Amino acid sequence: MWSRILGSRVIGPTAFCRRSIFTMRLKTSDFQALFSDGLNELAGLFQKNQHELRIAGGAVRDLLSGKRPKDVDFATTATPEEMKNMFQSAGIRMINNKGEQHGTITARLHNESFEVTTLRVDVQTDGRHAEVEFTTDWHKDAERRDLTINSMFLGLDGTLYDYFKGYEDLQNRKVRFVGSAEQRIQEDYLRILRYFRFYGRVASAPGDHEPETIAAIRDNGHGLASISGERIWDEVKKMCVDNHAAHLLELIYNLELAQYVGLPPDGNVEEMKRVWQNAKNLSPKPMTIMAALLRGPEEVEKMDLRLKVSREEKNLSLFLLKYRRGLRKSEEEAADGLRPFTDFIVDNREADSQNKVRELLKYQGEEKLLAELGGWSVPRFPVSGHDLRRMGCTSGKEIGDGLQKLRDIWKKSRYQMDKDELLSYVKP
Repeated sequence: MWSRILGSRVIGPTAFCRRSIFTMRLKTSDFQALFSDGLNELAGLFQKNQHELRIAGGAVRDLLSGKRPKDVDFATTATPEEMKNMFQSAGIRMINNKGEQHGTITARLHNESFEVTTLRVDVQTDGRHAEVEFTTDWHKDAERRDLTINSMFLGLDGTLYDYFKGYEDLQNRKVRFVGSAEQRIQEDYLRILRYFRFYGRVASAPGDHEPETIAAIRDNGHGLASISGERIWDEVKKMCVDNHAAHLLELIYNLELAQYVGLPPDGNVEEMKRVWQNAKNLSPKPMTIMAALLRGPEEVEKMDLRLKVSREEKNLSLFLLKYRRGLRKSEEEAADGLRPFTDFIVDNREADSQNKVRELLKYQGEEKLLAELGGWSVPRFPVSGHDLRRMGCTSGKEIGDGLQKLRDIWKKSRYQMDKDELLSYVKP
């Protein structure tokens, strides 16, 4: 990848006192692929009106990591009012402008949405929200961001603008706060969990944290109590399925953060580490890992009260707690590896039963059975109540009992019997 990054490295003072900037030129195919008709028109419009426009944040990090970003955010020296006037004059539709007070305008060009935010500085923060004012200073905007790897900008000509050694940290797979870790955290306590999440995504090994970063997290972890459960869960569930998830969840306990983020105070860390080892290569859902920390249904309720997890996630955690020691009910079933799981799916007849069983197999580390289940389709029970009515059954109870009897026979046949074979068991 790096052979496709052209240009030179320049480190030196800018117009601002004692500032430095690292620049180079990026010309990868992933970067070039971003230039749709919509982006070309957007770039031309900003250039015509003499406003700078650059790609910002996560998209820059992804491009430098050799990934094509899913979402691309833009930053500009133009104020929201200047952007609105510019787009209106060009006949460009603007949508979802609830973010205008924070400097964000979303423009719609060629069936694409482009989110563009004015450069900002924080005037006042309370650990959750920031009062901002607009600026034309790229360095100041970069300085207010959380991590060095998220503080870079990329010009549309491919020039990288890196004010805080984010590129160097990305190459070395280091995750560091911009400037003072304590200050960045106190501006928004959620940055503690963002640090963990990006550590799992970027760092090459668990436990390679800077001591001052860990100290700042420990000293300021109480601030997470003021953060909404929805924001916390959004970060934690991403962390649960990235690299080093077991290490990071254990670290949350070691730093005494669990009480602030909705995890049980006496979480089963050893069980979680075991499950993570089982499931990490099987694409587990976040709740599959989280459920391992929980000891009973009452802890699911407490977790939901704090984190506001979805109904699907809550039901999955309850299912895993109930069946994590196995669905096998007999030695005969144990000898037929997949049978207890397929029987459960057929017996429950719920839309998400198969998905729950997949997560259970991941929890248990049953990679072979998981692969077998992937090639299995839920069989269709061939008999209906109408069939039994035609056979002379009249009452609802008689039909219900008859269907259950036939379903049990069908189940014992491993779902092989057809309608005629099953109906032969019905006495006229």
